Amino acid sequence: MSNIPWSKILAVTPFDLVKVLLTAAIILFVTKIQLFSDKLSALLIALPLTSLLAMVWMWHGGEKASRIAGHAEGTFWFVLPTLPMFLILPWMLRSGWSFWTALGANCVLTTAFFWITVILLRKVGIDLMPK
Repeated sequence: MSNIPWSKILAVTPFDLVKVLLTAAIILFVTKIQLFSDKLSALLIALPLTSLLAMVWMWHGGEKASRIAGHAEGTFWFVLPTLPMFLILPWMLRSGWSFWTALGANCVLTTAFFWITVILLRKVGIDLMPK
């Protein structure tokens, strides 16, 4: 973990605003696509657009290739515990659960799966959450 001061983390630059607007525009575009095609929208959401943008922003911000590589590798491992949600949530909704209850339950389950993943990976030498 880095010792960057909070004042630097919370400072907003004009480039930060460009990043926010571009990222928001992509999310808006994908949600508009959903209006006429669930499958195309799902495909676009499944693409790692957020991760790709984050890596582009990191590179543009002067990050070292090793940090970007670490980000990409960490993203791979962090995606795994989120995958069950995409099967459990539809099942819960089709079984009559209310949207917010199903979503909340899936957030709790995903958090549990996340920590299980962290613990299991530590046992094989991969530390996603440094102590």
